[in-house]
Amino acid sequence: MAFDGITVAAVVQELEHTLVGGRISKIAQPENDELLLTIKGNEGQKRLYISASASLPLIYLTNENKPSPMTAPGFCMLLRKHIGGGRITAVSQPSLERIIHLDIEHLDEMGDLCRKKLIIEIMGKHSNIIFCDLNGRIIDSIKHVSAQMSSVREVLPGRDYFIPDTMSKKNPMTATQEEFISAILAKPMTISKAIYSSMTGISPVIAEEICYLAGVDSSMTAHDLSEDVLTHLYRQFTYYMEDVRQGNFHPTIYYNGNAPKEFSALPVTHFNEYTKKEFFSISEVLYTYYSTRNTLTRIHQKSADLRHVVQTALERNRKKYDLQSKQLKGTEKRDKYKVYGELINTYGYNLEPGSKELTALNYYTNEEITIPLDPTQTPGENAQRYFAKYNKQKRTFEALTELIQETADDIQYLESISNALDIALNEADLAQIKEELMQSGYIRRKHTKKKVKLTSKPMHYISSDGYDMYVGKNNLQNEELTFSFANGNDWWFHAKGAPGSHVIVKSGGDELPDRTFEEAGRLAAYYSKNRGADKVEIDYIQKKHVKKPNGAKPGFVVYYTNYSLVIDSDISNIKNVQD
Repeated sequence: MAFDGITVAAVVQELEHTLVGGRISKIAQPENDELLLTIKGNEGQKRLYISASASLPLIYLTNENKPSPMTAPGFCMLLRKHIGGGRITAVSQPSLERIIHLDIEHLDEMGDLCRKKLIIEIMGKHSNIIFCDLNGRIIDSIKHVSAQMSSVREVLPGRDYFIPDTMSKKNPMTATQEEFISAILAKPMTISKAIYSSMTGISPVIAEEICYLAGVDSSMTAHDLSEDVLTHLYRQFTYYMEDVRQGNFHPTIYYNGNAPKEFSALPVTHFNEYTKKEFFSISEVLYTYYSTRNTLTRIHQKSADLRHVVQTALERNRKKYDLQSKQLKGTEKRDKYKVYGELINTYGYNLEPGSKELTALNYYTNEEITIPLDPTQTPGENAQRYFAKYNKQKRTFEALTELIQETADDIQYLESISNALDIALNEADLAQIKEELMQSGYIRRKHTKKKVKLTSKPMHYISSDGYDMYVGKNNLQNEELTFSFANGNDWWFHAKGAPGSHVIVKSGGDELPDRTFEEAGRLAAYYSKNRGADKVEIDYIQKKHVKKPNGAKPGFVVYYTNYSLVIDSDISNIKNVQD
């Protein structure tokens, strides 16, 4: 999701409410392109994190501090000199640009009241933090941009500050119907692209949402639409912008599994395939979204070796399964050879020496068949040859049937580990999965004196009716939950025919309400390979009926009578307890 003008508008609203009137007590520059301002106001102490990073520009309120370098950079020292102890008087956003102005008043060395502006530009690789006087003259910036670096605008001390208008976009807050329609008609491209390339601060996701709300196919061009449809599209656009104007923000993160897929300051209804979670503030959304994305990215990178081990083993076993299946198919005609041998023994006594075939009545089917013969062998030898073929293929069939089942079990087991890697949330989860792979022989255990302590725990949820629900993150936890933690009358849930977590509901001897069964089923669906499907079939049964076969791999169970339900995998309304 782009850090678009609507997100910036939500940030400005929050900063206006929280920071205006507050005094800047500390100014730090943790990184070359970052500022951390500590502001004391009526609501206590707040920290404003600002990043002008080319790869990840951000601004949000946070409670977290960051270590600063021993010697403060020049830009930080300049800000401390001018606005240290200064009071924030206003927070604003020009048009719907990705720009925030912090108006600050302070006392100079003579004790006179002065006013300055701190301008934060959230513009991808062009992001910057610019410090200006009241007349718009640049005092300094966290990044200097010379004429050699940009022909559009210099950002250097002494230059006048201005917003470069390189795209000639319209202000969506003031655009008239005529301006809106003529702007998108002038763009020979899809409607959604025409909207976000014509209007300031509109991201591709928001452009898609406006088309979706208007019931317009976003892949069409504006010239494909009638005048009435274009008018309807403009009205929907103005309704959406009215929420921005009124500040009716609903900060939300949309999740695809455990991973945050998108975030938005306003509802994005066409994200109906994702699980959504609403937050109190846009700062909370930005912090959660990017910290979770960073964590998941780090965990995914750290799990790369484990994924490689599992994927390699899966590919090997799938190839083995295909080869064994082909070999098994070659034994399908084994019974035919047995019948051939029996018929030769029955009717072969009157065969002429050197006969190449025997035509006889098959008394199993009452049909006449022709049996090929080796003319160099006697009827008895021909019969024995067919019996030998039958016995060989029978032995092959029996051996392959057992081997195929073992290979299928290995594939199922490896897919369950792959699912565990998908839902791993931290390094402790990965350590437990690695331990499982070592126990199963897929990774060679290194003989070291230092023993890795396993601290990963199952996930804990509470149903709407107050019942504790536990979800295993991997096979070792599934095993522990089902056979050590759960009591006989607790309920066990699992996605039918798919790798996934064991879900245990502690019944306490009660008869569970239907709503709790449904919520436990959703957890089982969500933490399985079928996550995201509209309908997932779930098996559930009391734990006392779940058994583990002798010698079975961790997490493998059998049960012979069970209940079933079909449910979606939306767990957004189920309370997650962070133990």
